[in-house]
Amino acid sequence: MAKVRGQHANCNVLGCTDEHKSLFRVPTSEKTRQEWIYFIFGGNPPERLSKNLHVCANHFKPECFVNLGQYKARLASKLLLNVGARPTERGNAADGKNASTSEELTKVHHVACQTDTPKLRTVATQLSVKTLGPHYQSKGTQTTLLRPDVGVDTFQPLLSLTPIKRPSKRPRLEMEDEKEDPMGRSSSINIEEPMDSTYDPVDSDATLTEPSDITMESSKPAHKTATYIVYENCLLELFEKCPICHRVSDVRTRRVGTFLSVEQQCPHCEFFRKWNSQPVLGSTPVGNLQLSVALYANGASFFKLEKIFRAMQLKMYHYDTFRRHARMYIEPAIVHSWKTAQDAMLQQLSQQQNVILGGDMRADSPGHCAKFGSYTVMDLRTSSIIDLQLVQSNEVGGSNNMEKEGLKRSLELLRTRSVTCDSIVTDRHPQVQTFLQEANITHYYDVWHIEKDFIVLLGISKKILKIARRKECENLQKWQRSIKNHIYWTAASSSSGHERVAKWTSILNHVQDIHTHEDPGFPRCLHRQHTSRDKSKWLRAATSSLCRLENVLTNKRILKDVEKLSPHPQTSALEAFHGVILRFAPKNVVFPFLGMLCRLYLAALHFNENARRPQATTAAGKPLFKVSFPKYRKGECTVKPVKVNPTYHYVDDLMDLVFDKVAQDPTPYVEEVLKIPIPEDLTAQFQKPDKLEVIDRYVSRFNQGPV
Repeated sequence: MAKVRGQHANCNVLGCTDEHKSLFRVPTSEKTRQEWIYFIFGGNPPERLSKNLHVCANHFKPECFVNLGQYKARLASKLLLNVGARPTERGNAADGKNASTSEELTKVHHVACQTDTPKLRTVATQLSVKTLGPHYQSKGTQTTLLRPDVGVDTFQPLLSLTPIKRPSKRPRLEMEDEKEDPMGRSSSINIEEPMDSTYDPVDSDATLTEPSDITMESSKPAHKTATYIVYENCLLELFEKCPICHRVSDVRTRRVGTFLSVEQQCPHCEFFRKWNSQPVLGSTPVGNLQLSVALYANGASFFKLEKIFRAMQLKMYHYDTFRRHARMYIEPAIVHSWKTAQDAMLQQLSQQQNVILGGDMRADSPGHCAKFGSYTVMDLRTSSIIDLQLVQSNEVGGSNNMEKEGLKRSLELLRTRSVTCDSIVTDRHPQVQTFLQEANITHYYDVWHIEKDFIVLLGISKKILKIARRKECENLQKWQRSIKNHIYWTAASSSSGHERVAKWTSILNHVQDIHTHEDPGFPRCLHRQHTSRDKSKWLRAATSSLCRLENVLTNKRILKDVEKLSPHPQTSALEAFHGVILRFAPKNVVFPFLGMLCRLYLAALHFNENARRPQATTAAGKPLFKVSFPKYRKGECTVKPVKVNPTYHYVDDLMDLVFDKVAQDPTPYVEEVLKIPIPEDLTAQFQKPDKLEVIDRYVSRFNQGPV
């Protein structure tokens, strides 16, 4: 008699009395069980049924078997049934021919990834109590590949502690076959696990729950699927036992960056499956590319992230891989995203009249030795960055000429896009003043830049402190804040240059308690007349403090600059944007030209998305403020409005662009990058010396001989 799980049994189908070697126990699922019982008893089942009913292989069609070819060639000791197979053949002679005449081997690939639809069968038995121990018969080596990045289709097999016996002629799914799917998923990932001749669903002690949530998650794109940190020993517990015969299996792992591939081979029942931790896009694991995009788009540092990964024992790819991702996918996507957003803004501005612009330059390093200068042009009415020009110092003969060149390029771009400029607000750069005067463009000065210069001149800095040490000039300190506020009021309340000068010089009479003035542009002060109780705060005529103050306020250059103070919104938003650039391109990090340009574009995308955030409020609707103690106030506090949290939709859009379009066909996006003129490096004008000669000449400063 044939043995099934240690018990003697034979086929229970009516009319089948022969002994058989391949018996299949009736499944426990109600619908399938009823169909099998109906077939066994010819439609008339008895009232009392045994729990152990069997059907032999002669009653199944050849296509119901998974490994019929292997069984025929004596490469498998047991026949395996496809899940859902049902007996349909009756009789002995005909049924015996079914197994002998089948010439095709059903191809089954056990391939899965984190985004696959779960198999709602009995795989949960892999986590039974007996399998939770730390012992593994075979654990693949986790050797990090020395190559910076290799395609998944170039995997080389790694050594395993236990040799894997592979079934002969087993169809193997290569990574090249997965290139047809945009997310790298194989077309055979939904094939169910086969049942062997001793399979009994009753042995399963757990099933997956809430399948609807998992199915909904798997329908998302790969880069939008939730990801988790999984420990190696916890993961390999799932592959320790064979799901068919529940014996210890051979396990082999392969890794490329954050990607892990696990192959499970059972040496007893020849069960084999392959599991990937990530989908594969072409020959690139999705997780590797997704990490590179997220890192670049958020302005993070690869080397800092690498240290974090190393501290947590998280596997990471090499810097060369990150640079290749950036060159092939990320930077072309960033350039395309910025150009698309810029075209929309310029198209809208071309339909407006009297556009007010603000411009300022930011150098990549302090001093007069900067390599890059980024000139930014902003629409002051909407606080939106509409253009960025990156200038390298060797293009214009030195870093002092970068600001003028950046402004010239921006204005030329606006002219070609039919944007009419009414006026522009900048700082007091001499070359910019001359250029705008020659171009016949109305030019205003930002108040903060002039006020900052006045701080240096009037005494909040070292100069006024030096004057205040004199006994007769102590009362000048009381007017420092009033003079600072007076320049902002002068710019905001004046409609002409002459009126600004008249209001500005009226402060000299005001500090003497004189509130009527000779200049018809501003004949008297606008504040209410009141009698002061503190007579000591007023400055007296012909005193040292008043004379020194008058020399500063009526300086010829100062009066000329006050006449051009901007009555429009100031460039304070530009200064805030320069702070945003520090997040994406810190000054202590050296970037190539294209890398610096892409980081400027990212900063502009982030700023334009979050510049006009509203103020946060409490649950009761009251606006929120925070108290701060700036260093320059020397202990005095101030309040600042609290904005709502920033958004990062541009990162999501960039991720979608990379995976949906750029990764599919990067050619048009790379061609757009190639159109950007990139200047030669600063060292190109020098002859490169021989490295060995330089090493031979190297001498430590402490080992140099006497002069």
